Amino acid sequence: MPSDKDNQETKPLNNNNSNGSGGSASSKPKIQPKYSIHRDVLTHEVVIKQTGYAARDKSIPSSLRSCWQSWSFFSLFTGIIPILQWLPQYSPRRDLAGDIIAGFTVAIMNIPHGMAYGLLAGVSAGNGLYMAVFPVLVYMFLGTSKHISIGTFAVASMMTLKVVETYATVDERFGPPSVVNGTSLLLANATAGPPVDQITHLEVVTSLALTVGIVNLLMAFLRLGTLASLLSDPLVNGFTTAAACHVVTAQLKDVLGIPVNRYIGAFKIIYTVIDVIKGVPNTNLVNFGFCVAVIVFMTICNECLKPCLSKKCRFPLPAELIMVIGGTLISKWFNLNQEYQVNLVGNIPSGLPEPVLPRLDLVPKVAVDSIAIAIVTYSIIMSMGLTFAKKHGYEVRANQELFAMGIGNMVGGCFSCIPMACSLSRSVIQDQTGGVSQIASLVSASLVVITLMWIGPFFSSLPRCVLAGVIIVALKPMFMQARELKKFSKQGKLEMFTWISTFMCVVLIDIDIGLLIGICISLLALYIKGLKPYSCLLGYMPESPGIYLDLNQHRNAMQVPETRIFRYSGSLNFATSLFFRRALYEAVGLDKMPPKKASSSASNSNSPSRASKSSYSPVSQNGGKVIDVTDSSFKMLILDFSTLGHIDVAGCRTLTDVSKELKARGARLLLASPVDRVYDTLVHSMALSEGPFEIFPTLHDCVEYANACRTA
Repeated sequence: MPSDKDNQETKPLNNNNSNGSGGSASSKPKIQPKYSIHRDVLTHEVVIKQTGYAARDKSIPSSLRSCWQSWSFFSLFTGIIPILQWLPQYSPRRDLAGDIIAGFTVAIMNIPHGMAYGLLAGVSAGNGLYMAVFPVLVYMFLGTSKHISIGTFAVASMMTLKVVETYATVDERFGPPSVVNGTSLLLANATAGPPVDQITHLEVVTSLALTVGIVNLLMAFLRLGTLASLLSDPLVNGFTTAAACHVVTAQLKDVLGIPVNRYIGAFKIIYTVIDVIKGVPNTNLVNFGFCVAVIVFMTICNECLKPCLSKKCRFPLPAELIMVIGGTLISKWFNLNQEYQVNLVGNIPSGLPEPVLPRLDLVPKVAVDSIAIAIVTYSIIMSMGLTFAKKHGYEVRANQELFAMGIGNMVGGCFSCIPMACSLSRSVIQDQTGGVSQIASLVSASLVVITLMWIGPFFSSLPRCVLAGVIIVALKPMFMQARELKKFSKQGKLEMFTWISTFMCVVLIDIDIGLLIGICISLLALYIKGLKPYSCLLGYMPESPGIYLDLNQHRNAMQVPETRIFRYSGSLNFATSLFFRRALYEAVGLDKMPPKKASSSASNSNSPSRASKSSYSPVSQNGGKVIDVTDSSFKMLILDFSTLGHIDVAGCRTLTDVSKELKARGARLLLASPVDRVYDTLVHSMALSEGPFEIFPTLHDCVEYANACRTA
């Protein structure tokens, strides 16, 4: 019996040479494989009968039956509360040490970030710290991502500030009424008529968090988890970069230590910059110098010290916490507020807030803004969650993330929190320091609770310029996203236009209006791409029959005599049928073929063979003009539907019209290699008096059938 070494059939095709010069992927077989197929030409109907094909039952009873058969109460319960799935598999011996280290590190970052982004959202620093407790605990039970750090985020805080400045009439943080557009709202209301209901910043924020949670739950109920896919990379990149400009602009008053009026509506960033420039002569030099020192220190730590220490120590350098503690001590020692008029963070109450139901009468007012915030925060959480899920090999469920965000925002709204999001920097640190589950978030939340219970009032003397410097330095990665514009420009003009238009609209007009314009442009770009799918004429390789290639791209490909093969990719529906017809007519020259007369049918029967291509084919594709008009006569038109993903009844009607026009010109229409769902629609349309269509399982079967009909 011969051994496997002597039996050539037992060896793999890509057998490695013994010289070890290359891997299995790059090696070639010693003998070039060949194949030869001898069978009759098959129609699609024959294949359907021989394979026992049955169309999928789309009826409502069948759907309900399959849904009931797959339903399981235990799976539903554990799916709603994912912690019940991964906690039994959690190994304290293997995972707990990494989660404790990651949780401690994230808590160190959460303290300055929470205080800074709480002030950025228009509420107190304590409200930002609450974000590191209540939404985090809810997400630990209901979320499906194991590595993202839930809490505050610059873009979400900036969008929240816009809503606060629009609807709040009293700034309870400092006592006097807030000033919008340089005019006291209470004074304006007193002069205009009876006083209106006073609305504080915190009331707007909590009502907004509750409304965002309701929107998240509605999206989860309607299974809109794929909605984030509509936010393309150029859109998200341009939006977050422009939002960073708003964040920096909002921090300029704290950097310079000058009062700046708050504006609402379009072009507010321009008005703010103008006021800042006017107020430069009144800059508080101590405030400005302190902020510059913070920025320089943070930059040195992030660019020099942290990369060096990361190679020697698992813990990252807590530069933000060092500056917060150091800034508080310096402010206390030198009495910066009294001596140099440096603005402080203000009172941070000790302990946790009591649960209070937000004002429900504000929900209709903030409903429109909550939709934009819900979509943006969800897209940020999903993008980060999918990134870590791909890295560590687990699944993030889109609709469950919406459910977790909805419950988290509603609970957070009852505990004085702003709408939740996730932080890129904290999530990366949580992953790099060894975090393997949301137990790290539990550790982080516990440390923040300890801070709120006993250490919170210590930070009341922290200068606001310190937090402004921390925010500005933390925004560097968002500004560095502008380098992606070069990559988007190489991908296409529509991607570059989406980025530029979104960025300019968000910066010049406003965050929500710019986001809406960016989404519309992104959807328009998607529609344009889908409206003009790829199409071309195909030819065959003389040396290798059965292989069909784009005639415009492959110069040596030959055109099948008296036959045109037209490949169409994408979808054929009511929206694209006009482009399909135009591309087909211009590619094959159907509109230039005169109707065939009965008297001249015999004399013209042999003319296509004389005019058919005998050498290279200079036929254009994708709607280009036909170069050789004299070669526009043919007997067979084959439509290659191997890359057609969907067709509707309107598309089938278009095929019927094309078939009738071909018959009037003495030609026939053949359809090749449709997928099953396309074939089902074609059969259904023929039952509705469209067609009839001649369908073949492969393109080569169709070509051989056309050749047989031509030579018969």
